[in-house]
Amino acid sequence: MEFEEKVITYKDRIVFIKLSMPFFNRTLKNYVEEEACFMFVNKGEVNVRTPEDYLKLNKDTAMVAKCLNYFFEPSENKESCKDGIESVGIFLYPSLVKDLFDLDVATSNYKVGYNVKQVQVDLMLHNFRQSIEILLENPELVDEGIIKTKLKEFIQLLVKSQNAPSQLDFLAALFKPNETAFKKVIQQNMYANLTVKELALLTHLSESSFKRKFKEVFEESPKKYLTRKKLERAAELLKSSKNRISEIAYDVGFESTATFNRNFQSHFGKSPSDYRLN
Repeated sequence: MEFEEKVITYKDRIVFIKLSMPFFNRTLKNYVEEEACFMFVNKGEVNVRTPEDYLKLNKDTAMVAKCLNYFFEPSENKESCKDGIESVGIFLYPSLVKDLFDLDVATSNYKVGYNVKQVQVDLMLHNFRQSIEILLENPELVDEGIIKTKLKEFIQLLVKSQNAPSQLDFLAALFKPNETAFKKVIQQNMYANLTVKELALLTHLSESSFKRKFKEVFEESPKKYLTRKKLERAAELLKSSKNRISEIAYDVGFESTATFNRNFQSHFGKSPSDYRLN
């Protein structure tokens, strides 16, 4: 399987997209102002790391997301992805909502308590996904009327599945991202193998601003603080679990056993294996 992208646009903006690929590494979904999206996974599994959540998506679970930075990450389950990854996305915009329903989302103050949410793919959503795939595979069938009809159908399905008070309120909430406290972002992603730059992206700060903010909050540099916390967690796991050292290194966010061993020796004055024995 090679990388393949198919899109359907409405007024020069992507509304439906299908991506197929054999594999991928951690990939950033950049913040786009006033854009919400919904994602189906047709084939394989995909993980999503947000400022405060970590979701696992497959053919039975989809995702609705507001406008924020988050990462797509490969699944740990390699067997589930042996035939590659395939996903279908739907993008929504306030101007699109106004065009389809004559609704102005700015008139509603309704909010929901999430930025990204996992959604079970019921029969109605499954059938909708199949209908969009038919259009993506046969673009000669597509015209503006069909696009508008399918978008209206999707929004109505989504509003119903989320038990929203009204179309206007639910759609308005999709374009109002909730702010996540800086400290919570760090705590939720403490043991991921994220670089300082990637953590900065999750907090929507530049790398230099992130480092300054981090020092203010934790009174240490990001590298020093996060390395210490990972090593302390690893020491706990060496005492309380029988997992292999390589597994523990990965679980606390080190990319390689060699890097973990070197840092552990420097911090505790002994190797992980000696620490466990003693």
